[in-house]
Amino acid sequence: MDLGSIIGVVGAMTVVLAAIFVGGSFSQFVDIPSILIVIGGGFAATLVRFPIGGIGGALVLGSKVAFSHKKVDPRELVEKISELADIARKSGPLGLENVEISEPTLARGVQYIADGYDGDFIKGSMERERDLFLERLSEGKRVFKALGDSAPAFGMIGTLVGLVQMLANMDDPSTIGPAMAVALLTTLYGALLSNAVCLPLVDKLDSKFDIEELNQTLIIDGVMQIRESKSPAIIREMLIAYLPEKSRADFQEAA
Repeated sequence: MDLGSIIGVVGAMTVVLAAIFVGGSFSQFVDIPSILIVIGGGFAATLVRFPIGGIGGALVLGSKVAFSHKKVDPRELVEKISELADIARKSGPLGLENVEISEPTLARGVQYIADGYDGDFIKGSMERERDLFLERLSEGKRVFKALGDSAPAFGMIGTLVGLVQMLANMDDPSTIGPAMAVALLTTLYGALLSNAVCLPLVDKLDSKFDIEELNQTLIIDGVMQIRESKSPAIIREMLIAYLPEKSRADFQEAA
């Protein structure tokens, strides 16, 4: 699990709840019609923006990536690919069949090599899988962005609805205060949903998108170099370019 995402969302909600409990009663901040306007209206507006067939999968994938932590160190990938290149040069492509590989994309690419597939097929297949995965991840990011944009807007709409209802019953001054409080709750719900959940997850998916794209491209280049029977040293030098400057220096020093 990605503790940063979980702690961040839970922490934001906890701070707000603590302020509510310290300042008054929790029941004062619960209004079912306001919740329906913000959440229902936000999802309805999102359905208008995206094809209905893909929105569910995009939300699931986006949530899975945002709240899970796929620990893939590029330095470890470079080392593993160099090791596989060494095995391939000594034992041939069939020597790669029994090597245990934890990274699914790298394992699939190495299996292609062991099965004797053409280089163009391997590269095309792996690039297509990478691009489709990144496209689905980007769709999930756009869905969360749409929810983050819609929630405050529907919060304001709910507030306006509440104000209209309040002004229509001005005959009883005692109802003005409670009615105003309820009207403002939709704005609160919309701001919370947008700023504590949706928009932070968009930024998290942005960073993970870049990481996934880098790692997948590194793997594809590494697999193609193994397929072309390049030496482990040459492959290592080529793949070092994918590492950050500091990691690159540390990696070369360790090597």
